[in-house]
Amino acid sequence: MTGDMELRAPRRRRWGLVSADPDDRRFLAGPQSRLRELLWALGIFVEFIRGFRALHFVGPCVTVFGSARFPEQHRYYEMARRVGALLARDGFTVMTGGGPGIMEAANRGAKEAGGRSIGCNIELPEEQKPNPYLDRWVTFRHFFVRKVMLVKYSYAFIAMPGGFGTLDEVREAATLVQTRKIAGFPIVLMGVEFWKPLLDFMRGTLIKEGTIDPGDVDEFFVTDSPEDAAAHVRHIGLRHFGLTYGPRMKRRWYLGE
Repeated sequence: MTGDMELRAPRRRRWGLVSADPDDRRFLAGPQSRLRELLWALGIFVEFIRGFRALHFVGPCVTVFGSARFPEQHRYYEMARRVGALLARDGFTVMTGGGPGIMEAANRGAKEAGGRSIGCNIELPEEQKPNPYLDRWVTFRHFFVRKVMLVKYSYAFIAMPGGFGTLDEVREAATLVQTRKIAGFPIVLMGVEFWKPLLDFMRGTLIKEGTIDPGDVDEFFVTDSPEDAAAHVRHIGLRHFGLTYGPRMKRRWYLGE
């Protein structure tokens, strides 16, 4: 893929592969010339605008995170597939990173239930193929732009077992809720056994040392049940955000949509 961000139907092509561009590393390596940093800032602004336009019509989303390494036979794969189907039946667009594993499972469940399935990808040096259950995908160059879009267009995060990327998204959402940058945003942790050590660390160390409040941990809804996870998201979406069932927003040609 190129550095441009676009919404498109999946095809047989390289996924998430970016050329070895030294500019990304150079930008993060310290101060550059004023002209170079101005050009970077303009590029980031354009990426935000393209993201807003690309995701404006996908409908209310729920983002499902999790590892790309779980095979189809794994119980977490089936759990994600089931929750994706339930969310789709409730009228939510299911958004994932668009790759294999948990992401594929959630997109697959949504697709099989007749819902909308979106992949929200980040360009990486490694090649990763899109899963075959995407209606469309959107590609970002910068992690922080991608995370803004995920929060802006999602009404909940559902975190399945995963690695550093999943932990980063959970931490980001928890920080925004804790600092009241967002309100009423459900964070569902699926996989009670998997998340127990992290929650024990929060309760036994972070709360004990006074670095977080006891109520911060209560913001997480932890379950092994796809039905309970979907019901929790539905309850918050209908009551806090005021979501209703109705026709999707129409595009307006005179705004270039």
